[in-house]
Amino acid sequence: MNQHWLLGVAVHSEPARYEYLHSGKKCISTAFELSKKSEINLYIPRSLSAGEVYLEVYDESLGNMLMQFSGEWSGIDCGLDVYRFHIDKKKLGTGLYFLRPRLYAFGECLYGHRYGEGISFDSDFRLHGMMQMTICDFEYPEPKSIQGSVIYHVFVDRFCRGGECPVSDGARVVEGEWEVIPEYPEYPGAPLKNNTFYGGTLYGIIDKLDYIASLGTGVIYLSPIFEATSNHKYDTADYMTVDRMFGGEAALKKLIEECNKRNIKIVLDGVFNHTGSDSIYFNRYGRYKGKGAYQSTSSKYFSWYDFQQHPNKYTCWWGIDILPRINPNKSECGDYFIGKNGVIDKYSKMGIYGFRLDVADELSDDFISKIKSRLSKNGESVLYGEVWEDASNKIAYSTRKKYYLGKELDGVMNYPVRVGIIDYLCGGGTDKLRYALTDVTANAPDRVLHNQMNLLGTHDTPRILTILGGRNPEGKSNAELSVLRMSPDAREKAIRRLMCGYTILATLPGIPAIFYGDEAGLEGYSDPFNRMPYPWGRESVRLVEHYRRLGELRKKNSVYKKGAFRLLHLTDDLLIFARDGKDSSYVTVVNNTHKDLAVHFDSSSRALISNKKGAEHTVSPVGAEVFKVKLGTLLSLD
Repeated sequence: MNQHWLLGVAVHSEPARYEYLHSGKKCISTAFELSKKSEINLYIPRSLSAGEVYLEVYDESLGNMLMQFSGEWSGIDCGLDVYRFHIDKKKLGTGLYFLRPRLYAFGECLYGHRYGEGISFDSDFRLHGMMQMTICDFEYPEPKSIQGSVIYHVFVDRFCRGGECPVSDGARVVEGEWEVIPEYPEYPGAPLKNNTFYGGTLYGIIDKLDYIASLGTGVIYLSPIFEATSNHKYDTADYMTVDRMFGGEAALKKLIEECNKRNIKIVLDGVFNHTGSDSIYFNRYGRYKGKGAYQSTSSKYFSWYDFQQHPNKYTCWWGIDILPRINPNKSECGDYFIGKNGVIDKYSKMGIYGFRLDVADELSDDFISKIKSRLSKNGESVLYGEVWEDASNKIAYSTRKKYYLGKELDGVMNYPVRVGIIDYLCGGGTDKLRYALTDVTANAPDRVLHNQMNLLGTHDTPRILTILGGRNPEGKSNAELSVLRMSPDAREKAIRRLMCGYTILATLPGIPAIFYGDEAGLEGYSDPFNRMPYPWGRESVRLVEHYRRLGELRKKNSVYKKGAFRLLHLTDDLLIFARDGKDSSYVTVVNNTHKDLAVHFDSSSRALISNKKGAEHTVSPVGAEVFKVKLGTLLSLD
């Protein structure tokens, strides 16, 4: 069966469709900047013979209708009546709102409800299936310098050894052999000291910067580097000190210097929700000079923590007693981070480009906005948040978060796109990917959308290759999981899927993030097995080269900075989307079947991954390709 798309022309169909206009340019979005002209177009089937058409605006709780706007008929488009609404954003102000169309037809009042990617009208007046609208007002410069690049996420201890660094008390160091299985607990959730180190350092990263740069990297996102007793360092002991086992402050300064030569920025992991119990702040074991909160109620850090009964009963992160929670909303705690010469100030002045906020949902909007404000005093910066859902409408601890309203985050870790890609490639259908490419994409303000940290794997997830191999770990002990690897056939299937997955990721709006070693073919189930050392000398050359080609593609083609995004086709077998530039469209085609897919353009088209020019192309089974074509070119498949 032949299928055809006219690239650069949107096709409209029933049921009713809504779209948003920013400064007169059509794009799918539900977020508007306060200072820019914005209109909403509602497309209604002519068969309804609609009379008056209104758009009701409700507050974020759906408890109150704030106002309504009357639609102005502006013409016919593809057999649909088009009604245009001018939104008084200044009257509404920044915030999250929900919209409901209302019209009068056939002598009755009909209400619009979301139905798939369109709207259905009926007499049901209940508030459901509402359309979302965000009004935002960004106060700080956009982090444009990292757009079009790649984020490389390094778990420092497991990336590369380098330099002569001292060993801290209580640390157990793996000597000699690099690729040994990490120490693991008896069963998932059992306690583990996490004091076994492989010897990765910031100096080791410096030694591998040319490799990292070859992937198209513009940002290195480091796992926590502040002094701590564990190998993961999410149990901070001293925010003002770079851990000596990683090379200390001298190594960080040298890394920044060498990264600047390669136009690479550094983003640090900011763990500002809790400290370690073994820290200068809490000092449960008395290893640090001065009084910690555990030792004395007169400690200057006592007010940081929530003690129910001093010293042994206190609030912890998820009940883990070695991670006592702090309260940065208290000025004496918050100022330590966001005050002049505080944590944020120190590292941004040193040359750090930004932070990724660990467990951002557990930080207040006020504190996050103050972090962004302090960061911005030292120039262009980026602030990411760890948010696992659609951050535009997130409710955490009964509070609607304000991440995207303009004072807080520049982007989040885009877990919905990860879930969607995995589900799609593993035969789970299109629903989750469609949600990520429509709702989640549409709900992000434009400048957030193009700075999102799009990812397939992190230190908190099993290795992406292992997931795509399809073997379920349920019922297996940690001892079994520690040595469980894919068969050659399963690994080949997983590699083909990963090449498709990263092609999707690298060509979507946002910035693709690589968790170190994913591009090399590392396998591993959940923590600690997803934190194996990088396999230097045993990389999957095929995967590394694929990642490099896509990094180069992103750098060479400016459309991947902020090019408009259009989802053209999504079925179990086929995914097609485009990024549009001024004169060209860059079309990603994913063949999710076990047969060759013939693709036809005009003779000027070029396949950018395989570097082939001409009208006739073939996308291999479980394969993907990116095509550069002229806007308005007819795409035909068979």
